[in-house]
Order: sequence, then structure tokens, then C-alpha cells
Amino acid sequence: MEERKDNAEVKKPLQKKRRRWNDEAIAGLLFVLPPVIGFVLFTSGPFLFSIFASFTRWDSMTDLTQIFSMDSDSREWFFCGFENYKELFTDIQFWKALWNTFWYMIGIPIGLVWAFALALSFNRGMPGVKIYRVIYYIPVVSSIVAVALLWGWLYNGDYGLLNQFLSALGIPKEKLPNWLQNAHTVKPAIMVMCVWRGVGGTALLYLGALQNMPQSYYEAAVIDGASRWTIFRKITWPLMQPITFYIVVTGIIGGSQMIVEPQIMTPDGGPDYASATIVFYIWQHAFGADEKGFACAAAWVLALIIFAVTAIQFKLNPASENYLE
Repeated sequence: MEERKDNAEVKKPLQKKRRRWNDEAIAGLLFVLPPVIGFVLFTSGPFLFSIFASFTRWDSMTDLTQIFSMDSDSREWFFCGFENYKELFTDIQFWKALWNTFWYMIGIPIGLVWAFALALSFNRGMPGVKIYRVIYYIPVVSSIVAVALLWGWLYNGDYGLLNQFLSALGIPKEKLPNWLQNAHTVKPAIMVMCVWRGVGGTALLYLGALQNMPQSYYEAAVIDGASRWTIFRKITWPLMQPITFYIVVTGIIGGSQMIVEPQIMTPDGGPDYASATIVFYIWQHAFGADEKGFACAAAWVLALIIFAVTAIQFKLNPASENYLE
């Protein structure tokens, strides 16, 4: 009898835990439901059509309702199979745009270090810290077009503020670069602007994580006589890993889709196509050359690359309970 009673007592908390998990799962599903419904209603159609279009030579002028009434030669020309993908992988501009896109992502670790240093400063409670938080966050909420135009003026080779400053330091004018018209400087110039614009948002994410860290870890470390560097290395930075993982994943996904900055600052893709991103390349073919089918093929290649990179990151990311090991 006593054994049965003990078993019943053990089962009760397990059933409660199972029930709580089910309630949490239902709540999570309810939160996820609106975007899923939105995707099914508004995105799934274009999503599936883009797969179909990537195997065709569709442009905006073709009436899709008349495809099957075409003669056999026209229909064979329209349904091109994998020709778009073959042409894509033999296009030197595609590889340049892909390389440029990955090059811009050098700014992600630079932005992480800068943002984390800012967050540590913001967390100290120094006088006027709230004003500094607002100042650093203003570029995040500012119009991206306005910011790109402002930095385009800053980089101007003739009257830009940057070259004026360098000239005041004694550098001869003939040695000053035209930042956005030089294949060697255009990518670093745009990358610096992107890092500057996004660092405020990243810093606030880190600040939120710092302010919600359990103080018991720090209290135990101080009692044990740990130094500041040891506390940072063994407690602060490991506990920052989940938010760092989130920032890196979203940064790579967002960086892979960058288009506005290079499009505004270098409308033609820059010298020798040195500033064009893969999305800029897709936009050029979709709306400049009116090659919608080819653009869909390029977009699907980009989607597969993003999926693969993100999957690798999730695979390599340790479980949350292992961060402090």
C-alpha cells in the first residue's frame, strides 16, 4: 500500500508538469497562428509561383493564361527547365554580387564588439546615460534612404566631409580617394555605414540581456574572490551567448537581403560591380531587364544559401544549459 501511495505521489507532479507543458504549447501555437495564417493567405501563392517561374522565361508582359494556347515551339522556349540556373551560375556578375554580400558581413563581428562595449557602458548608470542610449538608437529608427544619402554626401570625393577632414590633416588632395567610385574602397565605405546604423539596436539588445542576468552568479563569484576579468570570461560573456546567437543569425539573414544602401549610394552597382549585393542583382534582372523567371531562379538560390547557413549555425550552437560549462 505504501509503495502505491508513493508512486501516486510521484505521478502527480509529473502529470502537473506534463499539463503545464501542454498549456504552454497551446499558448505558443496561438501566438504563432497569426503569422502562419498570414503566410498561407498572402505569401504561399507567390511563394509557390516563384518556384514555377524560376523554370520559365516569364516576364511581366507575358499573359500566363495564354501559355497553354501557344504553339509547341513558343511553349518549349517559355518552359526553359534548368536553363535559368545554368545561366545564373555562369554569370560573372552573380558571383561578384554573392562575394560582395558575404564581404559586407565582416561588419557583423565588428558591430557585435562595438555594441557589447556600448552596452557595458550603458549598464554602469553613469550621468546622462539615457541621453546616450537615445542618441545611439536614432540611426536605427531613421529613414534608411535619408541615412544612405547623408553618408553618400559624407563620402563624396570632391566636397565630402570625410575628405575635407583628411585634407585638414595634411593629406594631399590628389591622394584622397573617391570612396564610392573606387572598387577598393566602396565596400568598406558602405560596410562602415551599415555598422554605424545598426550598432544602437544591437547595443540595446545586449543591454536588456545584461540587466536581466541573475545576480546570484556575480555574488557567488565575488565571495569566491574572482577577478573582474574572470567574472566577465566565466559568467558575463557565456550568458550573452543566446542573444549573440540571435543577433548573428538575424544579422546574416538581414545582410543577405541588403539592397537599399548600395542601391542609393551606388545606383549602378559601383565600379566594376564592386558594391552590388545579390538582392541588388535580383532587382536588376527582375525590374531592369524584365527577366522575372531568371530573377526567381536567383532568389531561390539565395534562399537555399540562407537556409543552409542558418541550419549550420543552429547545428553548431550549443544548448543553453551548456553555456556556463
